[in-house]
Amino acid sequence: MKSILCLLILLFFIPMKESIQLFNFEKNSDLSNWYVVDDVVMGGRSDGNLKINEEGFGVFYGDVSLENNGGFSSIRYRFEQQDVGDFKHCKIRLKGDGKRYQFRVKTSPYDRHSYIHYFETSGDWETVKIPLAAMYPTFRGRRLDMPNYPVEQLEEISFLIANKQAESFKLLFDWIALGW
Repeated sequence: MKSILCLLILLFFIPMKESIQLFNFEKNSDLSNWYVVDDVVMGGRSDGNLKINEEGFGVFYGDVSLENNGGFSSIRYRFEQQDVGDFKHCKIRLKGDGKRYQFRVKTSPYDRHSYIHYFETSGDWETVKIPLAAMYPTFRGRRLDMPNYPVEQLEEISFLIANKQAESFKLLFDWIALGW
């Protein structure tokens, strides 16, 4: 009994990671592991872009087109697989354009499905807090009959706009982190 109590006390006082910075956008940020994926992969005509602006923020911008059965634009960031079991949320400091976006994660870039969460932007700088365990699996816009994101491994994050309308969009990023 005494050893169990000691173990519980030890576990309570072991410092846990407060956060992991997944990406910090700055003037000299390397965007080589970021990829734009638009509906052109299926014949659509949307045009998304990613750049670093003069202030050092990441800017995901472009136009979504519904021509040729199109309708989405996305950016993906791949990195070495990370153990994320200590974290509960993804926090993203961003400035949107008042539109709705998807935040997406993959445990491996070879997974065909993604785990997603929608978020609305206000037009002002804000920190969006996404509960990782609430992210549900989808493939090509359809929800899958699988458990939600297991919050164990992470190797890719992405942002997608697909609001079933032709529209211009602009989403600025300061940083992306995992935390409590």
